[in-house]
Amino acid sequence: MAEDLSELLKAMVPLLRIHPVIEDFCRFGGHWEAEHEPAGKGWAQFHIVSRGCCALERPGLPSLILSAGDILLLPHGDSHVVRSPSRGILRPITINYRNGVREKATDGSDMDTELLCGRLQFEVGDGNPLLAALPDEIIIRTAGEPLLEKFRRLLGDIRDELDSGMPGSDVIAADFARAVFVMMLRDHLRTDDPGDGTLSLLRDRGTARVVLALLADLAREWTLDEMAELAVMSRATLVRSFRRQGGAAPMTFLADLRLSVARQRLAGTKDPIARIAVDVGYASEGALSKAILRKFGVRPSALRGSGFR
Repeated sequence: MAEDLSELLKAMVPLLRIHPVIEDFCRFGGHWEAEHEPAGKGWAQFHIVSRGCCALERPGLPSLILSAGDILLLPHGDSHVVRSPSRGILRPITINYRNGVREKATDGSDMDTELLCGRLQFEVGDGNPLLAALPDEIIIRTAGEPLLEKFRRLLGDIRDELDSGMPGSDVIAADFARAVFVMMLRDHLRTDDPGDGTLSLLRDRGTARVVLALLADLAREWTLDEMAELAVMSRATLVRSFRRQGGAAPMTFLADLRLSVARQRLAGTKDPIARIAVDVGYASEGALSKAILRKFGVRPSALRGSGFR
């Protein structure tokens, strides 16, 4: 198992070559909301909450509450809305620019929430199938956690640099952010999270061969025999391994994987729905639409951001 984990981490190293871009330094108060469009292929989105709290909503997925000290990474660049925890008459948001970073603030209310928002580019782009193995979100909650002091120090450095307004502060802050997200991804990949079925399957050499092959060619009409041959296992052993490691039989896992990747593409890119349907193995746009509705409770168009209200 240790050898398999070592191989997984080695394969994941390209995902740690990242380039963060801090776009917004926000100081909000009262009732507010900010919509974020899909980031595009190879781009993630992130939010770092330094004060207060906020809510994050994505169609088809549970909403999240983020508090001071929380670091959120959306690896697939999902469209989403960040807003105040309570609803009411929305305050207008003013925008100023300093050192290439947008400074956003709400008019007519005292600041109670402060957050940094931006994008993160994976050097591997969208050509590495392992990128699709990352979950819909990765969150680190640093408040009250002594073992996460390294993250809190870096978050303080990022905020102080941006707050200083000195020349080059955006570049220095981005370098600190790169360290934050490399550690974040490294720790996630190293942690045995029982809720992350795909990552668990990638830790076993036999099932990993199957998962990587599926990710590389979702449009193929896979059979259980083909998967077993890739894993160098019997069909029965493969089924047992998938159920033990990933919680589902291979064909069920494949069906869920197709819909997961389709959701990532719908929420994180502007690729045509018909093209996505073909790429993930559906016969038509209509067939994918019906499957998305059954799985996530919304139509594909809502996953692109039009279904927030």
